[in-house]
Amino acid sequence: MQNTIAMGKQKTNRSSVHCSPAVEAAKSVKRGKTKRTKKYAEVKRVLSLKDTRIKAIDRDTRKKAKHKKKNPLNMSERHLPQVSSAMYFKYNTQLGPPYHVLIDTNFINFSIKNKIDIIQGMMDCLYAKCIPYITDCVMAELEKLGSKYQVARRIAKDERFMRLPCLHKGTYADDCIVQRVTQHKCYIAATCDKDLKRRIRKVPGVPIMYLQQHRYSIERMPDAYGAPKT
Repeated sequence: MQNTIAMGKQKTNRSSVHCSPAVEAAKSVKRGKTKRTKKYAEVKRVLSLKDTRIKAIDRDTRKKAKHKKKNPLNMSERHLPQVSSAMYFKYNTQLGPPYHVLIDTNFINFSIKNKIDIIQGMMDCLYAKCIPYITDCVMAELEKLGSKYQVARRIAKDERFMRLPCLHKGTYADDCIVQRVTQHKCYIAATCDKDLKRRIRKVPGVPIMYLQQHRYSIERMPDAYGAPKT
């Protein structure tokens, strides 16, 4: 009996000894999962409609905006550009001989480099009569290039080339060509500039003439039988 009482006192003495916090944490892990506090992301606080800081007028307007239903009869208006009747199909059906070709500055320079007669090359591509058009800004760009491009200026001043007067400021030809092509769907744009081609491709129904395999080729025009097949 005395032995059992002594053993009980020893157990109580051992339990009364203070353990370190690390040991206590380890014991709690052994017993079960530790309690972890939930961490939430910081959210922007919004005032509720019942808050006293909101005025009565603002509260009414917010309630109306919250519970407002869309009326299906009220249709939104959109202003879209008017599409030409010639664009009923994929290609421009009103294009026909004689073709009106609007020429860019670099198209003349590349034609000279590849030793191609501009009017003859166009006729070989389209198998029809072609009338090249040159704007005043293209002529001004050729004059700015200097004496190196004297041959290009002489070709541009040919009597067979039709001149188009420009009313805009400056001598930047790309904007002028894009504007004319969007307004009048009777032109074929002749250029070798990649940026200008990308801009003209956004305008529906405008064929683009360019150089390929030392010949003139044309895109967005299925009737061009003389163009090299890609």
